[in-house]
Amino acid sequence: MIHCEGLVKIYKTADLEVFALQGLDLQIEAGELMAIIGNSGSGKSTLLNMLGGLDRPTAGKLMVDGKDMLKFKERDFVRYKRKSVGFVWQNNARNLIPYLTAQENIELPILLTGSRKRWRAKELLDAVGLSHRANNKLYELSGGEQQRVAIAIALANHPKILLADEPTGSVDSRMANQILDLFRELNRTIGITVVIVTHDPELAKKVDRVAAIRDGKISSEMLRKRSYAEELAALEEMDEEGGTHVEYAVLDKAGRLQVPSNYLESIGVKNSNKLRVELGDGRIVLLPPEEKAK
Repeated sequence: MIHCEGLVKIYKTADLEVFALQGLDLQIEAGELMAIIGNSGSGKSTLLNMLGGLDRPTAGKLMVDGKDMLKFKERDFVRYKRKSVGFVWQNNARNLIPYLTAQENIELPILLTGSRKRWRAKELLDAVGLSHRANNKLYELSGGEQQRVAIAIALANHPKILLADEPTGSVDSRMANQILDLFRELNRTIGITVVIVTHDPELAKKVDRVAAIRDGKISSEMLRKRSYAEELAALEEMDEEGGTHVEYAVLDKAGRLQVPSNYLESIGVKNSNKLRVELGDGRIVLLPPEEKAK
């Protein structure tokens, strides 16, 4: 569904260039539920904006649903945003119109395409568990309920991809878990590809794959060991042995990889840009540099 290769994004001002993405490679399959994590400034929101057609890459390759987004004209971006992708923001004000009811908010994007299928809004309210709140104005809804309305809006025009930027950032942990469960249920029932950007590593427990961005590149990936249903069963039995995911470092085409700073610090590498590399017993071993003789 999504193929990024050597993706570069440069923001320019009068006398400054900022590399938000520096040759990022990423593949996302159709129907996948995944998260992209990273610290502030790592490039994760820049990537999401380009996947959503809100920003154009500077260089590299970006294919979404078989379409080359580097060749898009403005009308192509408009069509793409209307038909192929749905967006959920952390700030509800970017998703919702306060003087409309929950149902009217969902009906609006449907009507703007010329469709008269108002029943679609009721169907989506039911899908996000808010049928009983259809006629409530936004100020009558909790933050979590507003975010559920926002998810319904994002699904209004049958998109193939659902992008969520910090969707649980403005709700408490209990509601955050409910929203993440909703993403999983929608992914399972309608097969939509879901990409969630977050700074919260705990999200890894709810998705199948997590890609970590560091300095504008994918630095590592975590893949689920067993199904989420099996994870829940294990939790009920108080079995948390080995964690939920296996972590992989990501190599670029030149064979380079990024090692997390906490890993380096754990072996005593703090003020050096060198590591010893040894090969033995089918393993590549990274060691701190030898101390110079005094």
